[in-house]
Amino acid sequence: MSTPVEPGPDQESVWDYPRPPALEPEDRRVRVVFHDTTIADTTDALRVLETSHPPVYYLPPEDVVTEHLERESRTTMCEFKGRAVYYTLTVGDRSVQGAAWGYPNPTDRFAALQDYVTFYASKVDACYVGDEKARAQEGDFYGGWITDDVVGPFKGGAGTMGW
Repeated sequence: MSTPVEPGPDQESVWDYPRPPALEPEDRRVRVVFHDTTIADTTDALRVLETSHPPVYYLPPEDVVTEHLERESRTTMCEFKGRAVYYTLTVGDRSVQGAAWGYPNPTDRFAALQDYVTFYASKVDACYVGDEKARAQEGDFYGGWITDDVVGPFKGGAGTMGW
């Protein structure tokens, strides 16, 4: 494992995040854009904070243009949040499988995430937290959004699974 980066003023280290993960409200505006279309826009996002991972931002269904999402048959299991379902995102002639996921029946601890949706920053054109365009966490296992207010190193890239 690499040495954790010391956070500066107004920064958080992902190595200070808890395990099991924490769930907290996000006060900043969160947006997702794909194929020149705003897919989600909210000031009511929730973020999941887990040791070694950048935050994952979950968006309430009323602030997501769900007509662009088609549920896939694929599911995965999270030991903390429960069974995840995945969505194909389609706008016009562009489509990407597994661009989004959510928990229709989360565990009791994460009940607030029910029907919320999050997106892989690597599979859409842009994800914003406040006015900042987030960068994708390496790999597609965790799906965190990296902004200037979080420091790593971040788990997820090649060779980091065993940290």
